[in-house]
Amino acid sequence: MAGRWQWVATPPPQSGASRSVPRRPLPYTGPPSYPVPPRWGFPQLSWRWPVAFGRKARPKPLDQLRMLSRNLVATLWITTAALGVAVVGEGWRYVLLILSRSGALSRTVVAFSDALVVTAGVVSGLAALASLTLGVLWVLRARDVAAEVSGQRPARSLRDVLIGLLVPVLNMAVAGSILAELEHAAARKPAAERPRPSRLLLMWWAAWAVGELLFVLVWLVTLFGSSVQSLANGVELHLLADLVAGFVAATGALFVSRVTQLLEPIDPATVHRLRLVKVTDAPEPPLRTFRAAGTPR
Repeated sequence: MAGRWQWVATPPPQSGASRSVPRRPLPYTGPPSYPVPPRWGFPQLSWRWPVAFGRKARPKPLDQLRMLSRNLVATLWITTAALGVAVVGEGWRYVLLILSRSGALSRTVVAFSDALVVTAGVVSGLAALASLTLGVLWVLRARDVAAEVSGQRPARSLRDVLIGLLVPVLNMAVAGSILAELEHAAARKPAAERPRPSRLLLMWWAAWAVGELLFVLVWLVTLFGSSVQSLANGVELHLLADLVAGFVAATGALFVSRVTQLLEPIDPATVHRLRLVKVTDAPEPPLRTFRAAGTPR
């Protein structure tokens, strides 16, 4: 049986060295062409950032501050505009009261005046309530960001800040102090230095106190005054109160924008670059000594 088998050893087909055959470059025949439109390619989607799956990241305090600042400034300017319309309506009402002393007034004119005053009062009241809510949230968030960027711990607790901002009569004096401390920290001033409110904050603080006193006077005249003279005084007080409240809203919007800008990091795109134009009275540069060629430095 052993004699019937014959073993033959041969090398594998690819074990030998392959001979490199030079290839001739093909001539360029132009861009590729297809008999039909190709169906391959990238999907027709606009560019977008990669989607992070899983737990949603919490916004940073500075991002929350920017969002609150935008909304608060918008509601404050809406409040200012509504109060401006209310001032016009109260002024018109006062003129109608003077004209009514010498004759009867048109029912349409009086109804339009009342509708203007009521509408402006409702809109300004709702906008002021929204501004107050957003303002408290903005102050709390701005205190956290100011403490982070300045490295200073807030001097007041959260409870003291809420009481100083929301309790009537007390907030006439404490609200300005809280904002002065916030402005001091946002400007990165030393913690040992006493906070000095800016001129903008002082104007807001004075108008805030006067507006709160006028609100109390208007409430007392409306509650206890029933004569014609009391009604006229009430219109005058309403006009003055709306004017002061509009000033409070406008200066508050400017203050919020200023403090938010102080707390944000500096953007190089917004910084004005300096360019050297001329140099005067500069000392002459020292003369360089001659060095022969081939001398080592």
